[in-house]
Amino acid sequence: MRTFEFFAVKDSHDAVAVLAKHSVSSKVRVIAGGTDLLAELKFSPQSPNVVVDISRAEDLKSITLTDDGLSIGAVVTHSQIMQSPIIREMFPALANAAHVIGAVQTRNLGTLGGNLVTAVPSMDGGPTLMALEAIISIAGPDGRRQVPLNEFFVGPRKTVLKADELLAEIIIPRRNLGKPTHFLKFGLRKGQALALVNAAASFWVDWEKHTFVAPRIALGAVAPKVIRALQAEAYLEGREITPEAMAEAGRIAIGDAKPISDFRASAGYRRNLVGVLTKRALEGAYALAQAKR
Repeated sequence: MRTFEFFAVKDSHDAVAVLAKHSVSSKVRVIAGGTDLLAELKFSPQSPNVVVDISRAEDLKSITLTDDGLSIGAVVTHSQIMQSPIIREMFPALANAAHVIGAVQTRNLGTLGGNLVTAVPSMDGGPTLMALEAIISIAGPDGRRQVPLNEFFVGPRKTVLKADELLAEIIIPRRNLGKPTHFLKFGLRKGQALALVNAAASFWVDWEKHTFVAPRIALGAVAPKVIRALQAEAYLEGREITPEAMAEAGRIAIGDAKPISDFRASAGYRRNLVGVLTKRALEGAYALAQAKR
């Protein structure tokens, strides 16, 4: 492990000040839970010169209902998401996604913000949030700016964050509070596995017409970043809710995905999973809508 300067900050303003001071002349990385970065510090020849620890930043630790929607601080851990009464009531899919991230030790340390910033295509935290049209609040020297989550990811391990910026908050818009959502993950084993494919689906139901309203489908591990299945969404909008429509949306979603073949699965196998998981995620969201009704 190479030597580096270490700064433990008290809040997001302190963190941004340190980033602004050192990002021009040094390679700076932010650490919270450290479940991903610690491996890089130990083994990567491109390890940073400066590490900024935000794990004690109190203004990044809350799960709160605000005028804008549900706010989740960047350093909220996966275990906290699983245990949050607000999330368990409004968005059980988020709790389910958190539950399949690593082992209990990883969930106790790892943070939602870190899961998103790492930006691996197979992340488990991204699809549900994308299906809920989450917004990322970014803190920088000039204040805060907001970016839709589907624009936050640029590619594998790449986001729109600048060197002097910090992911501060994840916001689920007020219009989507309580929106029926379901998340599914398929891996090579039941626990502690990267997703071969994961999928999340959300929609409202027009009970008078029994049709899909604002359907959103997000897929992970099938493209260089987490993606929306836009063609499948367009097919479902305003359509009568039937098993056949859900199955057809799954087939259409295959065309939205661009999976690769690797040592864990072939592209063809992943395409088949996209169809199956999309259909099942829609079925799960509909079951939740019925239960809430």
